[in-house]
Order: sequence, then C-alpha cells, then structure tokens
Amino acid sequence: MGGGVAPTKHTKTVVVLGVAYGGTKGTQMLAEGLPEDWRLIAIDRNSHSNHVYVLPRFAVLPGHEYKAFIPYTNVFLENDKPKRNPNHIFLKTEVTSIRPNHITISQPFPELGIDSTEIAFDYALYALGAHLPAPMDLWGRDPREDVKPGDEPWTFNGFKNESCKWLQERQKAIEAAPTVLVVGGGALGIQFATDIKAVHPEKGVTLLHSRQQLLPRFSPEMHDEVRKAMELQGIDLILGERLDLSAIDPKTGTSKAVNAQGKRIVRTEKGREIAADLLLLCTGQKPNTGLLKTMDPSTINSTSGQAYVQRTMQLSNVPVPFGEPASPEAASFKTPSEASPYPNIFVVGDSADAFGAIQAGHTAYYQSEVAAKNILKLVKGSEEPLEHYAPGPPAIKVSLGLTRGVVQVGPEVTIKTDGVPDLHAPVMWPVYGIKVEKDEDMRQ
Repeated sequence: MGGGVAPTKHTKTVVVLGVAYGGTKGTQMLAEGLPEDWRLIAIDRNSHSNHVYVLPRFAVLPGHEYKAFIPYTNVFLENDKPKRNPNHIFLKTEVTSIRPNHITISQPFPELGIDSTEIAFDYALYALGAHLPAPMDLWGRDPREDVKPGDEPWTFNGFKNESCKWLQERQKAIEAAPTVLVVGGGALGIQFATDIKAVHPEKGVTLLHSRQQLLPRFSPEMHDEVRKAMELQGIDLILGERLDLSAIDPKTGTSKAVNAQGKRIVRTEKGREIAADLLLLCTGQKPNTGLLKTMDPSTINSTSGQAYVQRTMQLSNVPVPFGEPASPEAASFKTPSEASPYPNIFVVGDSADAFGAIQAGHTAYYQSEVAAKNILKLVKGSEEPLEHYAPGPPAIKVSLGLTRGVVQVGPEVTIKTDGVPDLHAPVMWPVYGIKVEKDEDMRQ
C-alpha cells in the first residue's frame, strides 16, 4: 500500500513545506480531510503566495504589483466553517532542515504552541518548488541597478510591501535602460522581451536563446508563433548561440565589460558581441531540494537536481522509468518503485523528478492532489491502494505583449488576442480564500 510510518514520537502532525500553487492545494485538501485530532502546519517564508505567472508583466508594467502577492490569511478556506480548527496553523518562517521524522525552523512560535525550533511530524508534503531565475528571484540579489556608495542596503524578508517594492525597482531599472538583452527562450524570457517592447516600444530589445527552437519542450508551432510576434514587435532574435557565462559576475548577474557608450558587453560562445544597457538572465530554475539532499543525497537526481519520487509522490532514492505503468489498474501495485525508504515524505511540484512532467503551477496542483489523497489514506489506515500520478499532456499559455498570447494544450496550438494588462490576476485570489470584488480588496 505504499508503506506506513513509525515516527520516533507519535505526533498526529502533517507539515506542508512551501505554500505556492501545489502546497496550497495540498494544504486545503488536508485541512478538509484530516481527523479533528490531527494537527496541520503549513510553512512558507513569505507572508503571501507569489503569483509567479504575472511577475514578469508586473516587473515591466507599473500599477498592478499588489495583485501578484496573495496573503495566506485564509489559506485553509475556513470562511464557511462554523469555527476555525485550532489545529490548522500557518507559520511564516524558513525551514532549515528536514529529517525522516522532524523538521527544523528558524524560530519558535510559543504563542501558537510551537515552543521549539524542532517540529516532529508523521507526514510531510515537500512543496518548496524551485529558485526562480535572477530577474524574478525576489530573495536573490538587489533589484536596483543604480546602487551608489552610501545607499541603504537592500533588505527583503518576504513581506508583501517589500515584494511590491521589489517589482517597482525592477520597473525603474527596465524603464531606465535604452537597450535590453534577454537571455533564455523559455516562457519567462519570451514574456519579458515582448512585454518590455509592448510597454516601451522605443527600446531596443534582443532575445538570445541557446537552441534553435524557442520553448523546446513544446510544439514547433509555438516557436513559429512566438517568432512571428517578435518580428512584428521589432525584437532582435538570436538563436543557436549560448551566452559565455565566464564573463558574467555571479554576484550582480551582469557583465563587467563596458563599451565607450556605457553599455554592457557580453559575448556568446561563438564569439558574437552584444551590447546592452540591461541584461536579464532568464536561463532556468533550480529545484529547491537542498534540504532533501542534506538528509539523503541518494534521493536527488544529480543531473536535474530534482528529488526522485514514486508514482504515489512518495520520496524515493530510485528513479522511476517514464514508461512505468501509472496506475495500479495497469500493473501489479507492488512494483519495485513502491519500496520507498521515506513513505511518510511526499514531494511535489518543481522539486519532484516526476516522470517527465512539465514544471508548471498546474503540474504542482495535480501532484499535490495525489499526494494529499494518499496522506489522508495513510492517516486513516485505509486498505485501499494509494493513488498514482501520471503527467498530463503539454499545456502552457505564454503572453506575447499586452493583448496577444499563444496557448498549447496537448497537440493543439491557438492564438489569443483577449489579453488584459493585469493578466487576470484577481482570478487567483479566491483560490486562497480571499473574495475580490474591487481592486482595493487586493491591497491587503
């Protein structure tokens, strides 16, 4: 059945680590389904959920940044319940370590009954996702491009006001740059390039991508539509050339070389020189699996940095072949991949090496749904087999400026022309239990 768990101390506790798209779904299902005498602790280092898909737009277009950060004040969806379950606790803190039966956090919360930095658990849902590329990493480097000696140091602690200020600083940096080089032809790079050109049509914008196809995990038709849109906007597109990262300062994320006009100079590995006032490195995410690697290095895929999981989403130290049957109905349930050394730890989202699944919010959502159902079965001692996860068809929506976008669902690719400046950000707020009737409702 995927295995039970024998913790050193019975706590009747489930912890959710990371409350983004996947962690939120898991949190809400667990809050609804756990027996009343069980404790649910959801943990995130932010006071709010970062609605990642609108961040590149709001880093370019002013006036909407507050819509991107959704407070966790009602993440358990308890508005319609007669009374709040006191066993459901949200902690804004950092997880500093994980072990098979306990986690360590950065500070205690005695007012919430958490008297120690060590929290024992029976089950854990690890949904810490991935570190975003530098232009969108709010916890990364200083977003200001014109820092002078004597300026106050940039501080960031994961609160909404700081997050809004972070985006506003990125807006200033982009507005001040006559020319911009975007490196990386994934969704983030494409959206940055097309949004910058749409909001600031006078700017020179170049997109550099190491492969011949943009969005290489999707249909070539997606590439064709993006390329056409960029040609219409006047974006310079350079394909098949990789940036020489040896000339990039890892601390600042930009080139030290400057030409006579004050522009940054970078080179590709083929020797092409590109001059730009602002460099945006959109070259991929890094799975946030360091805590798991410290606990047990054998659980991590050394190539991708993601954690091995079984189809049940339980942490493993053995890769599951992509072709393995995805359900107990399709094959014997007791396959070798069911022998998890950590049957009480479930990993979902960008942290999980999940059989070729595309890294996306909807992927994390469905994986968390499977994981939460399985945790509830184990908690309740169900004799039913655990559910298995199978990746769905390719699905993505990429904006190409303020009103245009391209969508792929399965093999079908369609063009949309109904875009709005805020990318319909308010639609996400009710997912976190916050009713939105007017813009002011999102300023909390």
